[in-house]
Amino acid sequence: MTATSGTSGTTAPAAAPSEAPRAPAPIGVLVVDDDFMVARVHRTFVDRVEPFRVVGVAGTGEQALTAVGELRPDLVLLDLYLPDVFGLDVIPRLRAAGHDCDVMVISAAREADAVRGAVRHGVVDYLLKPFEFEDLRLRLERYAVQRGRLLGTVVRSQADVDRVLAGAAAQPTAAAPALPKGMSVETAELVERTLREADGTLSASECAALTGVSRVSARRYLEYFHTVGGAEVSLRYGVAGRPERRYRFRGAVTGLALPRAGRP
Repeated sequence: MTATSGTSGTTAPAAAPSEAPRAPAPIGVLVVDDDFMVARVHRTFVDRVEPFRVVGVAGTGEQALTAVGELRPDLVLLDLYLPDVFGLDVIPRLRAAGHDCDVMVISAAREADAVRGAVRHGVVDYLLKPFEFEDLRLRLERYAVQRGRLLGTVVRSQADVDRVLAGAAAQPTAAAPALPKGMSVETAELVERTLREADGTLSASECAALTGVSRVSARRYLEYFHTVGGAEVSLRYGVAGRPERRYRFRGAVTGLALPRAGRP
C-alpha cells in the first residue's frame, strides 16, 4: 500500500539523499620489526595518523613477504636488522613477486652504505630510531600528500614529469589546499607570514620564538609548507648532533600571507 501525505492522495516525494564529504581512502600499513614491543609502539603511532591504519605486523623478513602477499598494504614500515635477512634484501624480493607497495625504512642503522642502499632501492623515507611520534607523523603526512599527488598525476608536459620526480607540488591556483587534520588556517597563516618576512632562512626553533607556537608545531607547519612547495629546506651542519633544517619562503600556500610593507 502506498503511503500518502495529508488528504491529497498524492505520494510524498522521497527526500534527496544528502552527500556527505568523502573521507580519504585508508592507507594500509604493514609494520615490520623483530622487537614486538617496538612494533606495538609503531602500530600505536601509525593508528593515530589519519588516514593510515595498520593492517598487520611481521617480525622477520619471511613473515613480511608472506604478509604483503596476503594483506596487500600500501606502505611497509621496514626495520633493517631482522633476525633472518637484512631488511633491504626484502625489497627486491617484494618487487620480484610483483608487489608495488611503498617502503619506509625505520631503523637504527646509521651506516652510509645502508642509507645509500635504501635510496637505490627506492624507499620513500628513512627514519632513524629512536624517534618521537611527531617525527613519524610528519613523514606519514608528507607521504600521504605525495601519494595522493602521484595517484592523480596527469602528464601533459616535461614540467609534469619534473614535478613528479622532484616530489614538488604544483603551485596553488584559485584555492588554497586543505590543511591536514589538526592544523588550523590561523596558525598556518601566522607561520607562513613569519617565514615570508624572515631575512634569509628560519629554523623551527626561531619560528616558534617569533610566532609563540611550540617548536613541534612550528616544525610541523614548516614541513607541511615544504611538502606542498611553499618552502624550501637547507641543512646547516654544526659542531655536533644532527644538521639543523632551515626553511626559506618559496610561495604562498594559505593564500593569506601578506607581503611586508615596502615589498612587492
